[in-house]
Amino acid sequence: MSWTMIVSASYIILLVLVCTRILFETQSSNKTLAYLLFCLFIPVVGILFYITFGINYWRKKKYYKKSTGDSRILNLVRENIHQYNQVMVNTKDEAVKENAELVSMLLKDIGSPLTAGNQVKLLINGEEKFPEMLEAISKATHHIHLEYYIYEYDHIGTELVNLLIAKATEGVEVRFIYDDFGSPGIKRKTEKRMRDAGISVYPFHKVHFYLLANRLNYRNHRKIVVIDGCTAFVGGINVSDKYINDGSNKLYWRDMHIKLDGPAVYYLQYIFITDWNFCCKKEFKPLNAYFPVIPASPQNTYVQLNASGPDSAQPSILYSILQAIYLAKEEILITTPYFIPGDSIADALRIAALSGLKVKLLVPGICDSKIVNAASKSNYNNLLSAGVEIYLYNKGFVHAKTMVTDSKLFITGTANMDNRSFELNFEVNAIIYDALLAKKMRQIFFDDLQHASKIDKEKWLTRKWYSQLPEKIARLFSPVL
Repeated sequence: MSWTMIVSASYIILLVLVCTRILFETQSSNKTLAYLLFCLFIPVVGILFYITFGINYWRKKKYYKKSTGDSRILNLVRENIHQYNQVMVNTKDEAVKENAELVSMLLKDIGSPLTAGNQVKLLINGEEKFPEMLEAISKATHHIHLEYYIYEYDHIGTELVNLLIAKATEGVEVRFIYDDFGSPGIKRKTEKRMRDAGISVYPFHKVHFYLLANRLNYRNHRKIVVIDGCTAFVGGINVSDKYINDGSNKLYWRDMHIKLDGPAVYYLQYIFITDWNFCCKKEFKPLNAYFPVIPASPQNTYVQLNASGPDSAQPSILYSILQAIYLAKEEILITTPYFIPGDSIADALRIAALSGLKVKLLVPGICDSKIVNAASKSNYNNLLSAGVEIYLYNKGFVHAKTMVTDSKLFITGTANMDNRSFELNFEVNAIIYDALLAKKMRQIFFDDLQHASKIDKEKWLTRKWYSQLPEKIARLFSPVL
C-alpha cells in the first residue's frame, strides 16, 4: 500500500470522526451545517478551522467545574437575597406584571431574584460614568471589586489605579479581574505596581500560545464594579479615554452605563465572587460583610440581573431578549454596535413588526470592523421587508447595548446582539422594570436618532447584486464573529 493511499485513508477516517463530533456537539443547526460544509469542501483547512474555533475544550472541564462552584456559592448567598425572590413577581407594579414570565424565567433558569428597593442612575458615555464611579470608589470603606474586559493605561486608567492604590493603603480590600486578551497593557505596566500596593489582581482565562484561538473565543466581556456590597456599576463602558468625549478624540463614542444602589448589587457581587474563584487559586468565600443589609431606596426600582457564558446551561441572555420581545405589545427599541442576531431574534423582530408593533433598530453608521458590519447588513433585507425601521448612527461609533419595550422595561449591559455575546463570552445584563426610567431611556434612544439616518427600504432592497455579495459572504462567518 502506497503512502498516498495511507494518507488518504487516514484523512477520510479523521474527516468522519470530525463530522461525527460536529453532529453530536454543535447545538445550532446553522452552525452544524456550516462546519460540515467547511470540512467537506475545503480539505484540511476546514478541519483545522473547526478544531481551532468550533470546539469548547473547557466546557466539560474548567467551565463545568466553575458552574458547579457557582451553584454552591449561589446557595450560600440565597440567605441574603431570599426576601427579594418569587414574592416580587406578585407585586402590583405594572412593568413587573406585564413581564412576569421574564421574571420567572430568569429566577428558574439562573436563580436571579427580582429585587425591589433599588435606585438606578443612567450614565451616558464615559464623561458621566467615570466621575460618578471615581467618587463612589473614593468613599469605599470595606472593599472594592472590579472586573473589566478592557483596561488601558491612559489618563483615566492611571487615575483609576492611583485611586485604587490610595484606597488599598487606607486598608480597603481591592480585587481586580482583567481579561488577559482585552487588557494587555495592565500586565506590562501596572499589575506589579498594584500588587505591591496590596491590591489583588488576576487575569481571567490567561492566554497562552497553545490553543490560542480557542482561548481567545471565551473572553470575559463583563464590566462590573461593586463597592462595599451596596453600590455597583455595570454597562458597556470599559476603562479607556476613548469613551470620554472631551474633544481630544477623533471619534465620538456613544455608550451607556448604569449605577445601582440596592439589593440588586447582591447578584453582581455573586457574579464577581464566582469569577474571582475561577481566576484565583485561593477561594474567596461570600461572607456577610460582602452582603451588608441595604436599606430600601424611595425610588423602589425593580431590577433583575442576567449573566451567561460558556459555563451556562442555557444562553440566558439570548433567552431574556427573546422573551422581552415576545412580551412587548406596542414598541421595541434596540441599540447595538454589533447586530448579528441569529435566526431566533431576527424572526422574533420580524414577527413583532408584522404584528403591528413599532420596531426600531439603531446600529453604527461608522463601524470598527468591516467584516462585522457586512455580516450585520446581511440581516437588514428581511427585517426591512417585515417593517422594521433601521437607523445608522452617524455622529460617531455607537457602542451602547440597550433595549426598551413599551416604555416600561429596558435592558442594558455588556452583551452585544451577536453569537459571540450569546454563546462565547462571559456577559452580564441588567433588566430594569420601571416605567419612569424606561421612558427616559426611550427619550435617549430618540435623541440618538437625531444623529442617525434611516435606511430607505425601497433603495436598500433594490441594491445591485454585487453590492450585496460581500455581505452574503460575511454572513457565512457569523457563528465566529
